[in-house]
Amino acid sequence: MSERLQPGDTAPAFTLPDADGKEVSLGDHKGRKVIVYFYPAALTPGCTKQACDFTDNLVLLAGAGYDVIGVSPDKPEKLAKFREKESLKVTLVGDPSKETLAAYGAFGEKKLYGKTVTGVIRSTVVVDEEGKVEHALYNVKATGHVAKIIKDLGV
Repeated sequence: MSERLQPGDTAPAFTLPDADGKEVSLGDHKGRKVIVYFYPAALTPGCTKQACDFTDNLVLLAGAGYDVIGVSPDKPEKLAKFREKESLKVTLVGDPSKETLAAYGAFGEKKLYGKTVTGVIRSTVVVDEEGKVEHALYNVKATGHVAKIIKDLGV
């Protein structure tokens, strides 16, 4: 089981391919706050709801100085299909090796329908302008999560 991040930790650096296969790095966002959210799979109901909620609130979040990056184990082709089908505006990156997911504590044992399984733990990490963890939320619900983040961040 990977270690969960705590406020004040340095956010693990990553460079992952986006839906177009272009490299996206956390370091590209230095000087801005970044909401990095981790979800199990593109084109599934809960993940679609969450991605659409982030897209619907992207202007509000960007206006408050936040960029949003969604991370899943999906390959760029599936992310592109997801983005097109749902008209998503958030940056989606794929982590098929699950190294970044593990580094953020977003991959490991979780309960699914009463069974213990290993997989992506739906999580959100807010990184400040200096690359430090401001908030680390684990086992979040897809529905209502974005509204909660907006409220918690005072946006």
